[in-house]
Amino acid sequence: MIYPNSYIAAGYEYADLERFVSAPFFRKKFTAHKTAKAEILIGAAGFYRIFINGEDITKGKLAPYISNPDDIVYYDCYDVSNYINEGENVVAVLLGNGFQNNPGGNVWGFDKASWRGAPKFAMRLSLVAEDGSEVNIESDDSFKVCDSPILFDDFRCGEYYDARLELPNFHSVGFDDSDFKNAIKVSSPRGEKRLCTADPVRVYAQLKPVSITRQEGGWLYDFGENNSGVCRISVDAKAGQKITLRFGEWLKDGKLCLGNICFWQQSDMQKEFVQKSEYICKKGQQTHTPSFIYNGFRYVFVEGITEEQATDELLTYLKMSSLKENAGDFSCSDEVVNKIQEATARSDISNFNYFPTDCPQREKNGWTADASLSAEQMLMNYYPEKCYKEWMRNIYKALNDRGQLPGVVPTSGFGYQWGNGPAWDNVIINLPYYTYIYRGDKEILEELSTPLMRYLNYLFSRLGQNGLMEIGLGDWCPPGVDEGAYKTPLVVTDTILTYDIANKAAFVYDVLGQEPQKQFALALAQKVKTAFIKHLFDKESGAVKGNTQTGQAMAIFYGMLTEEETTKALAQLLKYIDEADGHFDTGVLGGKVIYRVLAEYGNVDLAYDMIVRPDYPSYGNWIKRGATTLWEGFYPEGGRVTSLNHHFWGDVSAWFYTYLAGMRINPTGRDVTNIDIKPLFPKKLDSVSAYHDTPNGRISVYWERVGAGKIVLKIKAAEILHGRIVLPSGFSFADGSAERALESGNTEFVLCGVTETNN
Repeated sequence: MIYPNSYIAAGYEYADLERFVSAPFFRKKFTAHKTAKAEILIGAAGFYRIFINGEDITKGKLAPYISNPDDIVYYDCYDVSNYINEGENVVAVLLGNGFQNNPGGNVWGFDKASWRGAPKFAMRLSLVAEDGSEVNIESDDSFKVCDSPILFDDFRCGEYYDARLELPNFHSVGFDDSDFKNAIKVSSPRGEKRLCTADPVRVYAQLKPVSITRQEGGWLYDFGENNSGVCRISVDAKAGQKITLRFGEWLKDGKLCLGNICFWQQSDMQKEFVQKSEYICKKGQQTHTPSFIYNGFRYVFVEGITEEQATDELLTYLKMSSLKENAGDFSCSDEVVNKIQEATARSDISNFNYFPTDCPQREKNGWTADASLSAEQMLMNYYPEKCYKEWMRNIYKALNDRGQLPGVVPTSGFGYQWGNGPAWDNVIINLPYYTYIYRGDKEILEELSTPLMRYLNYLFSRLGQNGLMEIGLGDWCPPGVDEGAYKTPLVVTDTILTYDIANKAAFVYDVLGQEPQKQFALALAQKVKTAFIKHLFDKESGAVKGNTQTGQAMAIFYGMLTEEETTKALAQLLKYIDEADGHFDTGVLGGKVIYRVLAEYGNVDLAYDMIVRPDYPSYGNWIKRGATTLWEGFYPEGGRVTSLNHHFWGDVSAWFYTYLAGMRINPTGRDVTNIDIKPLFPKKLDSVSAYHDTPNGRISVYWERVGAGKIVLKIKAAEILHGRIVLPSGFSFADGSAERALESGNTEFVLCGVTETNN
């Protein structure tokens, strides 16, 4: 594909927090004869909306993508054959700052990015006549440009809009643009030009407020649940009335508080811009939806409206995401579990605009560990694979000359000196690996091959003389501990995850038939495993250095130990849990695996209780305290409040599918049509219902207790799916067996002979 490279802009000035520059309108009149086909190819450094003869044809919000334009600049292609009229036509573009100019990203250096400048775009409109002749209209300085009513836009801050400045029908035929100035030609972005293949960002649902409360200075709108998106405003007003909207997720003493989403590094002036939008009204009834922003919020504090205007019609919450269709669902007889599942799904979807972000309100950054930790729950619940593949290309571009990755992608340079290390970098293997496991997509592994080898070489170069790894970030956010403080030694988590990266890399290279690369990865894996056993594991007691739940669970889960060593390590893990009064005490790295280890080794009741118990710390405690999304950290009531919409604790959702419903997708890693069903039956749970849509059809599992010692198990499998049904210890089919083949279609079993002791 030949991409248009004729970039134009309204000027060279760009906005900051002290000097606003309006988002520009561009328009171009052209004459068309009868056409057989018409196509537009448009790329932008910034966000755009595009119109043909008054029709908004933009694929979704925040088009074309969110990327470092020094690495990749994205294009979209539109078939506009049905929009072209014979005679006069108009193509128009509204251009927002996007990542090209992000003054609200000062904490991460985006305000000093090498690419920072005024937003710009390139476009080609190709008109193909019925006789095959073609006319191309390229973006150039013949495009007319003027200021739009968007006075300021920053996708981390907000949008300031003056409806009095609207130009009705500016994008339509017949509009007089004689007073507009001409666009200027500017240089092309430096990045590789690519057609965006990620799923677009779209509005997938709408919410009305559940309550509206008058407070000093304004009105508090509560939408009942935490999400991300924008508010559409609809109001009957006088010209010049200014309405201010402040978006947040936390109330302190009943009032909106933004303290949990502001950074201490920000000045008071910078904090003033956090999730704030302004709308200046024109006369009469009007409706407006922001173009180039999104916020994370449950509450909106509205200033500048009258009591008559403070109705539920004033604001409509438009929820936005690139994740739009469910790949699965889980529910059960325990409403606490159901609310945890809902909170996880809500956190996943509200943190996914083209790629997974850490939080939708404070940072909107592509933190690599968050995505890596959440890969399985995302794939079980949604269809992130197109977005994963596109984001991975940005991750590969972010590898520096050493083969080192930053902690956030895209980045302007932040995250190489702080914020990375194996626990964050393992996104490079985990997203492609799990996408292959769950979807059977070999292409994502083929694209991984070369950058992965660069990264493995980097890992080898960072090993200590003792063969251990100790760089970067560790077991983030243990309960009650401030960010950056760990209970588990960094050398433990880093060394284990270096082994896991290398081990999975060997699997990838085996799938690809690349034997030398496989042997290189195996050598790295063996080196760190040997060093771990020698320096970090006490063979006599089974204790991992640091004596923490995380160290024990990770050593078991990632296969660092022999069977005998695992038995001792598990005993130590159970001891540490008992010493914590049955609570978990891990950061996010341990939280990913501890419940899996307990369930896998006969302690599903303990794992279940740790998850749902109502006292701090637990997921159940979050739900008891009103959480509708997953929080960043576990703190006691009245303690510290950080982000209330993070997804990196969400593997618990994948645990529900994998252990309670028993769905083991592609257990050998070699056949995506192979699914084993191995359900577990916690004593406090009466029923489970779940489904997952594999690339080859749906698998559904339902089980229910029907009396003393009896469980009905129902399974429905698409025709091509195959595998085993394996029951836990103490349960059997009617014929006394505990295993049988998975059959296609509907099957139903009554399980009997139950002995309910640590199943």
